[in-house]
Amino acid sequence: MERKKVTVPGIMRAKDEGRPIVAVTAYDYPFARIADQAGIDFILVGDSLGMVVQGNDTTLPVTMDEVIYHSRMVARARERALIVADMPFGSYQVDERDAVANASRLIKEGAAEAVKLEGGEAVAETIRRIAAIDIPVMGHIGLTPQSVHRMGGHKVQGRKRGSAPGQRERLMADALAVEEAGAFAVVLEGIPLDLAAEITAALSIPTIGIGAGVECDGQILVMHDVLGLCESLAPKFAKKYANLWQDARGALETYADEVRLRTFPTIDHSFQSLQPVRTKRPMAAEG
Repeated sequence: MERKKVTVPGIMRAKDEGRPIVAVTAYDYPFARIADQAGIDFILVGDSLGMVVQGNDTTLPVTMDEVIYHSRMVARARERALIVADMPFGSYQVDERDAVANASRLIKEGAAEAVKLEGGEAVAETIRRIAAIDIPVMGHIGLTPQSVHRMGGHKVQGRKRGSAPGQRERLMADALAVEEAGAFAVVLEGIPLDLAAEITAALSIPTIGIGAGVECDGQILVMHDVLGLCESLAPKFAKKYANLWQDARGALETYADEVRLRTFPTIDHSFQSLQPVRTKRPMAAEG
């Protein structure tokens, strides 16, 4: 696999070249290193850390300082992958000047290379302001986790024609608004595959799907879902490629058993005292 550094222009070219974009979330140095070595194109330091790392029910409690902290760890692991950091709830919705300042912090303090924010037409001007100071912006429409209370939960958006008047049209309008505002890519989350295909065809920027079907220009999943690191069931759109929760639990149970049975540590895991070197005392000279 080519180890050339992934850049924002490279992500954008992937759509024209018909090359699928591969992305995952990561929140610390070791998992970011693993993702980078596996050839992942971009790593998202997602506010999903609030749920899979902090144990919250939603992403809403995550703060700017927490995203910056995790982004710095991920950025230290970078060699090839592009690093994108989420703008957490409240960091861009209140005031456009605050949004620009917070995006700048993610680049300057968090060492991210791009930022992601949720919303369509409502945040288009915010995207425009951030992009205007040369901070690359990734959009995110559809099931936007920061809108969980308005949506009444994490629900698929635009699923049934006619069930939510204008919802499908609104999602298309959101996608076009995000592109027009200057985003270099847009995440489509929890959108029916036929609508996601229509949006992908309508945009000149790449679409990154998560629960949006195979016709998107790329795919992203949460690292913990991919590796089976969640105790509870993963969402329908995720695929578990390993079962590290069970593997880790089994390893720790074995470790605990061996300690209690005194079969660990063995001599191979222990250090020996160094024997002092004995020297002969010089004989006293005869008088």
